[in-house]
Amino acid sequence: MSAQVLIKRLDPSVPLPKYAKPGDAGADLTTRIDITLQPGERALVPTGISIALPNGFVALVHPRSGLAIKHGVSMVNTPGTVDAGFRGELQIILINHDPKEAVSFKKGDRIAQLVIQRVEIANFIEVDNLPGSDRGTGGFGSTGKGA
Repeated sequence: MSAQVLIKRLDPSVPLPKYAKPGDAGADLTTRIDITLQPGERALVPTGISIALPNGFVALVHPRSGLAIKHGVSMVNTPGTVDAGFRGELQIILINHDPKEAVSFKKGDRIAQLVIQRVEIANFIEVDNLPGSDRGTGGFGSTGKGA
């Protein structure tokens, strides 16, 4: 199953997103600039592309696991949500969690992954009471009590 995603290169020299291996869920996104993140620093990193998703789809931007384990780099808002109506440049909020080492990226380096998914549109119906459930109102670790 596939979705038609229209894409515009805002910088002709950046690569289009692509899947590294057959069956991968995430397509690689790259940076359109050179950037260095100092320990603890975060930055908004442009990708040089914009997309148009069909209605009923969302693009979710996920961190790259290799950057996380090798350099402590992740995303501040993970996953990032790209709604179907958004037409601006995709930009990634990267953060360097390493306490000592800076990390540098060159234009064209892979910095995140783009996952395209179908979404359900909810009809919110206000009620006076919600139906019961086995879980009830417990949250924030409540299922681990007594373990």
